[in-house]
Amino acid sequence: MDQIWATSHSLATPSLDVGLENTSISNAFTFQNLFFSSMTLTLFPDAVARQLLLMLMFMVVSFIIYLASKGHSEFLFCFRGPNTLSQQNIFKKPLYSEVLLHPVVSPAETDLKIKEVMKKLDQLIPPRHFPHVNTTTSAAHSKVTVLNPRDTYCIEEQLDLLLGVMDHLGCRKEYGGDFLKARMSSPVLKAGASGEVTDFNNGTYLVCFILFWEGQVSVLLLIHPSEGVSALWRARNQGKERVIFTGQFASGNSQVLSECGLTLNTSAELCQYLNTRDQEAFYCVRHRHVPCDALTHVTTRNRNISYLSKEEWGLFHRSSVGVEMMENFTSIEVLPCNKTENIKKCQIGMKTPFPRGYTLQRRWITAFCKQAELDAAKNINDCLKRKLIYLMGDSTLQPINYLQKVVENLLICFTSALKYFAHGTGIFKTHVLLNAERHILIQWKKHGHPFITEKLFSAKDENYIPETGQVAGDNDTAIVITHGQHFRPFPINIFICRAIKVQRAIECLLLRSPETKVILKTENTREMYLDAEMFSDFHGYIQNLIMHDIFVDLNVGIIDAWEMTIAYRINNAHPPDYVIGNQINMFLNYFC
Repeated sequence: MDQIWATSHSLATPSLDVGLENTSISNAFTFQNLFFSSMTLTLFPDAVARQLLLMLMFMVVSFIIYLASKGHSEFLFCFRGPNTLSQQNIFKKPLYSEVLLHPVVSPAETDLKIKEVMKKLDQLIPPRHFPHVNTTTSAAHSKVTVLNPRDTYCIEEQLDLLLGVMDHLGCRKEYGGDFLKARMSSPVLKAGASGEVTDFNNGTYLVCFILFWEGQVSVLLLIHPSEGVSALWRARNQGKERVIFTGQFASGNSQVLSECGLTLNTSAELCQYLNTRDQEAFYCVRHRHVPCDALTHVTTRNRNISYLSKEEWGLFHRSSVGVEMMENFTSIEVLPCNKTENIKKCQIGMKTPFPRGYTLQRRWITAFCKQAELDAAKNINDCLKRKLIYLMGDSTLQPINYLQKVVENLLICFTSALKYFAHGTGIFKTHVLLNAERHILIQWKKHGHPFITEKLFSAKDENYIPETGQVAGDNDTAIVITHGQHFRPFPINIFICRAIKVQRAIECLLLRSPETKVILKTENTREMYLDAEMFSDFHGYIQNLIMHDIFVDLNVGIIDAWEMTIAYRINNAHPPDYVIGNQINMFLNYFC
């Protein structure tokens, strides 16, 4: 889908920011010499002629890489084989009319869908007022009972717990709404799994675990009181002013700064950067002598503002967040008994019942499908051969360093030698990784506003909705999408709107190219003691529910990073390599 931008004045055409700042220039010449050195020595013995030819070939390679970054990466793969070109046009023409592929959806229709989702969420999270912190949920006073306890259990059996919550005065609570993270584990086995929580809305909860492995198992419940949940929900939807966006405009040889945002409460003249396709806009206060299209970069910082009362903030002190329950829980013994394995290979479109898997010896094992063993580097390299992969989202979907460790000769194509093709700065440029010998191309691109970082990122590379229209698509093409972490500080309707539009973009792609693999990655859990009002995992939990609700009928694969990071007990938005590796392994099982 071509991105069409409009401003109050003309804007420059969006450009791609590609590359990593510290990549050695030698990679580019190694890539060049790989193809051309032996040929030039044979055909052009004259040294001057050889140098001229090498320079020309280097320019050609640079241009091809540039095309790849612009969404024309299919061009690189025209040498896949003689059958490829005879079977399909590299630049695929749509099988249906543009009207059908890109239906015009009225803002009223989108608003209606947003209101439907919001209604469900408001019913799930009713307002809870409290006169004093003592009347809120207390982990220490709450009671947990094992239902139908036994001395031993068998693998694949279910362990049920009944939780009755009390307040700090020891009184039984008569309503639910507490935010619970349920996890069972065996530290010796480096094993873990999340549990399913059912809220009866009367102060009792049913917590269910599937016993996946043999050995001693313990259980942990982390609780966030319902009164805090209600406060977070109200505060989140109260305003968009928690984050300050600062735009950097080019003015001759200097830079001019201006306040920007998704909305701006000011009477000053504004530059409007409107995406006419998706009807999403970004604004900056206009400088008198600087045109709107001079905006080059954006950065953000948090505003010192809160919509929580002093009493509500008391619920989010470190001592009150993620409080452990069942600290004295006696471990249970799980035996192998008659374990059965009759599940199909992992594939796109499979229903993923809860729980979706567990960890054992730090390895993620899916419960609903059979995984192939892709731990060895050779298996991964063979799997990715002749593949095009587009990663679209935030930095939690940017496994550049990990991929370079496990994929042979994977070059970061845009080096300082190719700087004139890149218009961005820093780590949030579009990255293109290439292995020309195996015909592997991997591209990462960040999602559009809101994107929160103190580091500068390019304003010329903003695409609110993934550019699926620029992807030809085939059986060797995969698109992986994630968004969520950067939306947590903003009203939930912004996230719902984006999710709806991403869902429609994927529908259009699959209508045109149903063989393309589309995979959604949910959010990682993150640090518990950050600013709860902006970044609490409760916000991520709600966004996770929304993603599953909106994408339920699409033929896509799911990498449930939320469940995985709970099972691993990783409270970090950027988990360690062994977690990233298992998320990538899940992707490869869908793709290969």
